[in-house]
Amino acid sequence: MKISRLALVAGLLAAPAVARADDADPARQTIVVEGRADPLDLKATSSTGSRLGLTALETPATVQAITAADIEQRGLRTAREAFADVPGAISGNVPGNPAVVMMRGFSGNAVSILQDGVRVSTSTVVQRDTNTWHFDRIEVIKGPASVLQGEGALGGIINKVTRKPTLDASHFDGLLSYGSFNTLNAAGGVNVKLSDKAAIRADVSQLSSDSLYDVAGNKIRSLGLTASLLVKPIEPVSILLAVDHYNDRANGTYQGAPLVQAATARQASNIVTTTNGLVLDRALARVNYNPDGGTSGADETTLRSRIDWAIGGGWALGVDLTYYTARRDFILSDTQTYAAPSTGYPGGSFLRTLQRFYHDHQFWNARAALSNDGVIAGLRNRATIGLEYNHTNFTSLRQSAPNTAVSRVDPYAPIVGTFPTADSVYTAGNQFFDSRLNTTSIFAEDALNLTKDWLLVGGIRTDSIDLNRQVTNYLVTPNSLQSANPRYHPLSWRIGTTYAVTPGLTLYAQHSTAAVPVSSMLLQSIVNTAFRITKGHSWEAGFKGSAWGGKLSATGAVYYIKQNDILTRDPLNPSLSVQGGSQSSRGAELSVEGWLSKQLSAGGSIGYVEAKYDQLIEAGGAVRTGNRPINTPTTTLSGRISYAIPHTPFSVNGIVRHASGFFTDTANSIHVAGHTTLDASVVAEIRKGVRVTLRGRNLTNAFYGEYSGYPTTNIYIGAPRSVELALGVHF
Repeated sequence: MKISRLALVAGLLAAPAVARADDADPARQTIVVEGRADPLDLKATSSTGSRLGLTALETPATVQAITAADIEQRGLRTAREAFADVPGAISGNVPGNPAVVMMRGFSGNAVSILQDGVRVSTSTVVQRDTNTWHFDRIEVIKGPASVLQGEGALGGIINKVTRKPTLDASHFDGLLSYGSFNTLNAAGGVNVKLSDKAAIRADVSQLSSDSLYDVAGNKIRSLGLTASLLVKPIEPVSILLAVDHYNDRANGTYQGAPLVQAATARQASNIVTTTNGLVLDRALARVNYNPDGGTSGADETTLRSRIDWAIGGGWALGVDLTYYTARRDFILSDTQTYAAPSTGYPGGSFLRTLQRFYHDHQFWNARAALSNDGVIAGLRNRATIGLEYNHTNFTSLRQSAPNTAVSRVDPYAPIVGTFPTADSVYTAGNQFFDSRLNTTSIFAEDALNLTKDWLLVGGIRTDSIDLNRQVTNYLVTPNSLQSANPRYHPLSWRIGTTYAVTPGLTLYAQHSTAAVPVSSMLLQSIVNTAFRITKGHSWEAGFKGSAWGGKLSATGAVYYIKQNDILTRDPLNPSLSVQGGSQSSRGAELSVEGWLSKQLSAGGSIGYVEAKYDQLIEAGGAVRTGNRPINTPTTTLSGRISYAIPHTPFSVNGIVRHASGFFTDTANSIHVAGHTTLDASVVAEIRKGVRVTLRGRNLTNAFYGEYSGYPTTNIYIGAPRSVELALGVHF
């Protein structure tokens, strides 16, 4: 494991400072650090880790959270930036899959992303790079978790929990920032206490930028509006009604920097190595080769209600109702393939294919869970049993054009042209997908205290999935219609235990399972509907603990995950896809947060994963067995440090992040080097509740590859050095 000395040292440091202004002398305000106990929130309950009201300490799995305070202090503006801050995870901004996440060696549809505890669909379909202002916190459970949310949660679950009303008092929060690349972020939220039994909250945000990555022709805009009403008509009943609306648009999508031949590169970099002589040219890193008119955007609205009823005698009932609707469009040049120098193109050229995808998506979900916190044979027992039903209508027009539909482009003097609008251009593919999906689920969980310190936790879930899928091919005359009606019945379960060795140290172990379709349920081809759902399982063991009166918290885990039945090729007939492949990962993680003094807080995390294809054959009989999955670094590390300067209103903060190299292809022939970045900020609390922050990102101006694009020869380059000035208010 090659880790820079800077990253290793910084990995021992971290944690945001929580500060307040001393009002005794307005002319000489001082930031006073209030070192809170339990900095990793091990004693906080997590709805993502279970439905039993267990704390993170009681849950036999790695459960972590990024709070709204963390998001503001670390300057995490978008979902991708927040997901990349999850210990051990990396995230990329592929246009068709914004904020895609790799966690514990698995990515894409193997990581579930929830919206207030509800999984609308596969993360590769619904996730957008929304403004983080609307998140009260981001909860994460790592490893297989289909027992909680159904198919798709093999690498883990990320739950975006929105801000909600509180009955304590009325208050206002605001944020205004401006920085490099003409990036403006404005957001505000107000909580109004209507009475002792009712409160309302509303938040609005808008983020705009010429490009968060300093890429030409890559303007973005993101708008968010969330509002909710909390009512407690009688003491045991709580009712929440909420609406969330998000709209985002990227004018001029970006596929990453395409590789070129070393002989034609003007500023060949060493961050990418290949087996075919291609290199990444720094001169092309910020160039966008999409034709004018390319875009990616979404308009989505969610209506939610949550009813909690404390029935009495330890019994409680929770009912969730959710309706979601969205329209998405993806208009882009999906591949840019390098062609050798030719007449008129002395530096080579890029051949570009085109795609237009449109989504029309409606979803509704109903879930009821009955729980009890009682005693069985003198032992405390917490149990939940529930029923969930959801229905999805999803249509998608998917069109693609060959590289002859638009002119090739000179890498160094690009004339990108205009995106063609005529349907007749899209001769490589023109299909309409119509899907109806119904899922009925029954789930149960139980936590039994065998002793005061020894807890046994189990869960089981069965899903009945009915998919009705039709595909119309407009390129055939008369138009062909294919249909399929597969039914799946996955069963997921987990069993685990936690044991408090001392009041400050808990050990845990767990075995869990998961179910994952061979491809996205709503987008899979008719051929793929014939395959059964893949199965995964995991073993995990670790510790969670605290010391120094709770001012130091630490968690650690080792794990093994394996997914069977992934698609591979028949060894005797490589043209035939069959189930029989497998993929696995094993690794270790460590997170530490603590207060070293009243002014100084520090901590960090490190993750190591060995991921591989245990068995995989691709088209043409190419054997990929033993290779590492794409976009999977073996090592990730982050560290944070914060210091409040005594007798001044200032504090300084630093964040270092490191990721080792990764491959962009299953052949492991294109390798992107690892990188280390450094962020820092200075915060001035000019009065109580008013803070000004000067922040610098990637201060060393590291040039690095962040993620791979659709073609394996495109690399997303991380953002260069940038600065930002922000004003935050909390009244």
